[in-house]
Amino acid sequence: MSPLSRSDSARAKSSRANSVRAMIADAWRKRALSLKAASFALIGVVNTAIDYGVFLLARAGFEKSPAALSLFDALAGSCRCGKPATLLLIAANITSWIVAVSASYIMNSSITFAAESGRKLHWRPYLKFIIAGIAGLIANTATLVFAAQILLLPVYVAKAIAILASFIVNFSLSHFVVFRVRDTP
Repeated sequence: MSPLSRSDSARAKSSRANSVRAMIADAWRKRALSLKAASFALIGVVNTAIDYGVFLLARAGFEKSPAALSLFDALAGSCRCGKPATLLLIAANITSWIVAVSASYIMNSSITFAAESGRKLHWRPYLKFIIAGIAGLIANTATLVFAAQILLLPVYVAKAIAILASFIVNFSLSHFVVFRVRDTP
């Protein structure tokens, strides 16, 4: 074998090795992304329980509070924006959403995006996380209405699609905006 063909053979092996390394690195990155998505989803399940539990507690607390009932009654009368019972539900839902989104930020900072956050809580990413949560809520609601009202899907199917849409929006914004990897100086 001539020296030239040995060098061509070595370059070909090196090129294949680099290609294999690149494929392995790409697979590892995709695995990391899928693990983050799974972690984000599991935290979402925990937060659903938190949201539901806090909603029930807040609703019961508001119903037993004469001051809260008086406030909802006065607000409903002055703005003509619904019944006091409707405003009570909205207040309980907002209360539970704030608690759940805060718990989600803490858990995702500590677990899912620990490498990006350094397991530290900061106000700016927290506010971005809340905005991402609002974007997810809007995506969820828009998808639910579209699927149920326009596509005429059964509500339980429409809600499942809406949950998937909000998961995609929330995870994408969390991964690429809230907890994005920062360039090191």
